Amino acid sequence: MYKKILIANRGEIALRIIRTCREMGIRTVAVYSEADKDSLHVKFADEAVCIGPAQSAKSYLEIKNIMAAAEITNAEAIHPGYGFLSENASFAEICTESGIKFIGPTAEQITKMGDKVTAKDTMKAAGVPVVPGSDGLVKNVAVGKKMANKIGYPVMIKATAGGGGKGMRIVEAEEDFEKNFESAQQEARASFGNDGIYIEKFIVQPRHIEIQIAGDQKGNVCHLSERDCSVQRRHQKLIEECPSPFVDEKLRKKMGDVAIKAAKYINFEGMGTVEFLVDKDKNFYFMEMNTRIQVEHPVTEEVIGVDLIQEQIKLAAGESITQSRYFPDGRHAIECRINAENPVLNFQPSPGEITSWHTPKGYGVRVDTHAHSLYRVPPYYDSMIAKVIVRAKSRKEAIKRMKRALNEFVVEGIHTTIPLHLAILENEEFASGSYDTGIMNRFDFDVLQSSSDAE
Repeated sequence: MYKKILIANRGEIALRIIRTCREMGIRTVAVYSEADKDSLHVKFADEAVCIGPAQSAKSYLEIKNIMAAAEITNAEAIHPGYGFLSENASFAEICTESGIKFIGPTAEQITKMGDKVTAKDTMKAAGVPVVPGSDGLVKNVAVGKKMANKIGYPVMIKATAGGGGKGMRIVEAEEDFEKNFESAQQEARASFGNDGIYIEKFIVQPRHIEIQIAGDQKGNVCHLSERDCSVQRRHQKLIEECPSPFVDEKLRKKMGDVAIKAAKYINFEGMGTVEFLVDKDKNFYFMEMNTRIQVEHPVTEEVIGVDLIQEQIKLAAGESITQSRYFPDGRHAIECRINAENPVLNFQPSPGEITSWHTPKGYGVRVDTHAHSLYRVPPYYDSMIAKVIVRAKSRKEAIKRMKRALNEFVVEGIHTTIPLHLAILENEEFASGSYDTGIMNRFDFDVLQSSSDAE
């Protein structure tokens, strides 16, 4: 087992990894930008190294600075967390060449699954069902229109290097194709430095279901149940739950078998997810594979009782998987992502100093966060400041517990999405479990405005 791990990330995920490492007796190295010098992950790590200014491109995405920090601290392994360099094949390869273990898949595995077009082609070859769409990248608008007409509207235009909803457009009719194609290309170029575009059939009213998988270095793969990530705004997840209220035992087995098949096909190593779109008739289609730990991994942990970060580190150190499947055991977990945004003002970012901070506690409540009273939320990074996770014996009880927890959460000095989450929990579609990825398109935001006016 490793004696020292460098965490190439920030915020709550860096702190989350540090806590597990401490329980495992592993020393940790935090890296931080000048904007994060007072962050909790810096304070709780055994060592900390400043790697550059606030801008991500000059700090958390600057590979040479991170590698220098690993070398001067004699770190044996690097945990990339999620985001930033977690799915960067070049970074994984540089780590390997430097004799430092990248806690995740190999560069080759990332390459096969990190680019969405390549991943789709790989899954086709593996016999995994995929959403009908273009074969490879679409060269220009004319080719795209021809392909969209062949597939049939509505279609989804997607950036091959995309993530977080960037470079994605839904097109309902041919006359709207050109402007959406060009805007998706521009956004992809600005966000990822890659304007590659492909087209897929848009599945009407789907669920977004992901299967948590783990693979060891001996070719063994297991799945650890599913998560329902269908509550999204602009393709960014807001609430996740495990198990999905939509998935029955038959569908869980079918999707789990396909996810294992997909992972085995690329000899996947580490923790990841195979993500599917599932239509109302429970037909499912491969969407993408994330070759890293996910933001929403705690809901799986709370249901199956396994520390996924600890398992991820053990797999990287060469330990073997001991069982092929984990299933929900009569428990239900829900996670709400709390962002420093004002949902009343079109989710305007709300950086600044937190003047008062009280996190919910009590039975079945967990809060993963790096924020605290007097913490200054920087404007340079993702706006998520906390994740509230609850578990209970049933979905109905979990919803009640989450309402209690969110009402107990006090954040002053900045705006947060807590009022939005409380409103979603009261929403009839969500409460019944019969929602789909379009739930937020139908959401009545006037409820939030009325609440804000009342205050």
